Amino acid sequence: MELFPYFQMGGNVAAPNVVNVADLRALAKNRLPQMVFDYIDSGADREQTLSQNCTAFNKIYFRPRCAVETPACDLNIKVLGEEFKLPFILAPVGSSRMFYPKGEVVAAREAGIAGTGYTLSTLSGCRLEEVKQATNFPAWYQLYLLGGRDVALKTIQRAKAAGFSAIVVTIDTPVSGLRERDVRNGTKELLSMNPIAMLPFISQMLVKPCWLSQWLGDGGLMNFPNVELDDGPMGYTEIGPALEQSVVTWNDLNWIREAWGGKIIVKGVHIGEDAKKAIDCGVDAIVVSNHGARQLDSVAPTIRVLPEIIEAVNGQIDVLLDGGIRRGGDIVKALCLGAKGVLIGRAYAYGLAAGGGPGVARTIDILRSDILRTMKLLGCDSVNKLDRSFVSIPDSWKKHYST
Repeated sequence: MELFPYFQMGGNVAAPNVVNVADLRALAKNRLPQMVFDYIDSGADREQTLSQNCTAFNKIYFRPRCAVETPACDLNIKVLGEEFKLPFILAPVGSSRMFYPKGEVVAAREAGIAGTGYTLSTLSGCRLEEVKQATNFPAWYQLYLLGGRDVALKTIQRAKAAGFSAIVVTIDTPVSGLRERDVRNGTKELLSMNPIAMLPFISQMLVKPCWLSQWLGDGGLMNFPNVELDDGPMGYTEIGPALEQSVVTWNDLNWIREAWGGKIIVKGVHIGEDAKKAIDCGVDAIVVSNHGARQLDSVAPTIRVLPEIIEAVNGQIDVLLDGGIRRGGDIVKALCLGAKGVLIGRAYAYGLAAGGGPGVARTIDILRSDILRTMKLLGCDSVNKLDRSFVSIPDSWKKHYST
């Protein structure tokens, strides 16, 4: 039984009061324990970049063509030679199984139904084979080198055999960022499953009995079945130390490419110099990303640095963007500034946490409707026709920052 009457099981119909992503966020906050909600919602340190990832879009203004008839709009994009019916793809979101039972499978299924792609995090609670089987659209596998090179090689072979069409290599996690809300919520203590350590924080789980019963019914504290160590799947509490021992460098792309033999996307590019390095390393696409503001605080919002990256790439490879996207208009602005498409993370994670599959479907429907409305008001009938002429940006964004 669904926890909220706003969603109808098996469909994407929502009540009128669920009209935007912020409404889904409020529902997620109501359903989840504080520690789980803040895992989705929080950023690093003082959360300056977390806020600015969103507010930076407000500094971009549209320049519409009026008196233009646009009875239909083409939202199809092609990335890495693959066709998507929407200009956004679901980003890798770790631990989605904590938000909703079989969360990664649920989200992948809804992405496929909507005609777009899904990116599976290494830090998934579901087996990658099960996730890929849930969608008939392209799926990408996001790779951390947790457990070392030999473990990663095994995972790469599994992803290849399962039918994932691209590997997404995340390069901005040499250590975990400090999410202060996680510390205050006692996340480490709660996940330790040590009764004495858990005691001061356990009440936040007990006051959410519906979530708790579903979480326990789904197996409780998950492990990571796609990180196969000698003694079994990596446990949840092993993530932090494992990340510090598995830093990705540009040289690693050589053996990853040799093992994978397919398309490679680098995620976490934030300056033009790194975009050029990625091209020199032979990658097929990059994602302009600051990890949802969860790693290094006080870096610029991604939409702010997108013009620099587009200039550096100069059309040689596909450029995607994530970070701060809450409206379809945000997606349109990113496309105008040169992104081939965008990845959405928190937006669909709120929907998943609020109502499972119907919640994800509602997120997708909201963003699709936003984009269509924005395109018609701009007087543009295809996302592939969007360019800089449809927006104005601050002069400071046009500077070239190479050294």
